[in-house]
Amino acid sequence: MTAKATHKDMANAIRFLSADAVQAANSGHPGMPMGMADVATVLYSKFMKFDAKAPNWPDRDRFILSAGHGSMLIYSLLHLTGYAGMSMQQLRNFRQFGAKTAGHPEYGHAPGIEMTTGPLGQGISTAVGMALAERMMNARYGNAVVDHYTYVIAGDGCLMEGISQEAISMAGHWKLGKLIVMWDDNNICIDGKLDLTISDDQLARFKASNWEVLSVDGHNPKAIEAAIAKAKKSPKPTLIGCKTVIGKGAPTLGGSHKTHGAPLGNDEIAAMRKDLGWNHPPFKLPKNVVDAWKKVGSAGAKARTAWEKRLAKLDAKKRAEFNRVVSGQLPKGWEKAVNDHKRNMSKTKPKLATRQASGAALEVLTAEIPEMIGGSADLTGSVNTLTKATTPSVSARNFDGRYIHYGVREHGMAAVMNGLALHGGFIPYGGTFLVFADYMRGSIRLSALMEQRVVYVLTHDSIGLGEDGPTHQPVETIASLRAMPNFNVYRPADAVEAAECWASALSTTKTPSGMICSRQGLPTVRTKHTNQNLSAKGAYVLAEAEGGDRKVTLLATGSEVSIAMEARDMLQKRKIPTAVVSMPCWELFEGQSKAYKDKVLGPKTVRVAVEAALGMGWDRYLGEKGAFVGMTGFGASAPAPELYKHFGITAENVVKAAKKLL
Repeated sequence: MTAKATHKDMANAIRFLSADAVQAANSGHPGMPMGMADVATVLYSKFMKFDAKAPNWPDRDRFILSAGHGSMLIYSLLHLTGYAGMSMQQLRNFRQFGAKTAGHPEYGHAPGIEMTTGPLGQGISTAVGMALAERMMNARYGNAVVDHYTYVIAGDGCLMEGISQEAISMAGHWKLGKLIVMWDDNNICIDGKLDLTISDDQLARFKASNWEVLSVDGHNPKAIEAAIAKAKKSPKPTLIGCKTVIGKGAPTLGGSHKTHGAPLGNDEIAAMRKDLGWNHPPFKLPKNVVDAWKKVGSAGAKARTAWEKRLAKLDAKKRAEFNRVVSGQLPKGWEKAVNDHKRNMSKTKPKLATRQASGAALEVLTAEIPEMIGGSADLTGSVNTLTKATTPSVSARNFDGRYIHYGVREHGMAAVMNGLALHGGFIPYGGTFLVFADYMRGSIRLSALMEQRVVYVLTHDSIGLGEDGPTHQPVETIASLRAMPNFNVYRPADAVEAAECWASALSTTKTPSGMICSRQGLPTVRTKHTNQNLSAKGAYVLAEAEGGDRKVTLLATGSEVSIAMEARDMLQKRKIPTAVVSMPCWELFEGQSKAYKDKVLGPKTVRVAVEAALGMGWDRYLGEKGAFVGMTGFGASAPAPELYKHFGITAENVVKAAKKLL
């Protein structure tokens, strides 16, 4: 009769799968999975609420491998517990082209990977957003259908990254008691012993941020189990410091930084097999271990079935709403509200900064779409992200709120928004000044890589912000965001375009967006209402040439569209037929047909682009006879009108550039 698999057997399965896969790939990070195998085994076998056959069950516990370089840990767990698609062949193909087992865990590659990790600090920070989402969904739908934990394994690198402080500060402030972080406290960094780099007391640091803190031997399963059980009872988020040996089990390399990011070598693995009594070839597991892990993977089926029964008993209207928001579908009727708002803006022709126009659109949208969750990095009054519908704010006493005061924590804000989106049930948007997009770029990039519907409201978008000067004037930032794949950069020209851009951003479920808005007031340029969302095309002819065939095409975005319109009037008076093309979103324009793009751009015309930013990227639209009017360096501190004149971003200079090309 086959002996029952022990904890040691189950943990060693992770160790050998990790070591063998890294060796086969001749690339990877075996040390962390080997060191944290005991913690992961206790977590999954004793605590994790999940069903491998239903990986998207909304009330499952979430597991985030923040130390994403140790990806073989999660791949081993997914294979062992029976997740579909994570076959042994996938483990054999670790880090190979087309395999689900990428170098770092990638969201969407395989069920059970809750987010893309690898950039250190992102996992623990995004997990804060997931834990917050759990509490917010719980406040809306109750314990019967929303009651789960978010578990994180993080390393020293995650805790060194500055974003982690922003995140743990927020988690402690919100008292996210269902967030439990297990820190791989192995005293090793890539360069060697940790004392080369840091001497922080991490437990004291987390305690100061209102966390529960515990410390255990990370290789003692009973101590690990007791610590997690205690953490689950705390009203605060918990950090469990797990003292581990990196590369645990490797006979000569265990405890060395050499196991962090390189294969152990065939001789070391052979000796490890002998020392641990693992008499099985690479990628072969004993039946008792396979059976024990498969039992772990199916144990949650009973809890899931019970949950489905509780969901069925929920009030029909509330149940329908729960299913709708979890699916990501928008409610019926919101498009009509946006269209009515557009009609009103075209009729009343307000002169608004587009940050105010964005706020006006949000007033309409948040009233129609209850899952929209707003926020800002301590700039609410400047970025216009708070609406009547999103009042009151989220707090430790009120998770039913719809507005989050993130504080001056831009990077943390972006990661938390990713967590809200990944968890499901919410559409997050948050605001700061455009220049600070650089502070949160790592999280924005992950929004794009993970295809999450997150909207970044980025205001004070040019020299038009005036007196705050070049430190706050983001001349290069628009171009840098346009360079990012799968990220839509919207720069509306007025209140009508602002509404259209918001509608487009919310309708695009797999692409995050940046809503680039002005500080200064702008005239309404869309004075004739149309039901069509013209901005959703990315670019369109705002004003066609008159008095003959088009000779000049003026291209502009945002605050410079009105300058282009003024230049058009001047050229038309000179009997030069001129069209103005508003280009609120290049990325959407690139998705249009060649015929449409040619019609808009006017292939045989002179083209002049005007934008209060660097000209990088505009060349693709200027054709053979084109010019750019805009910035060539940093800005300056002065009133906005004076700056536009000083830097030559004027209708007169646009006209001059066009005439020079004719």
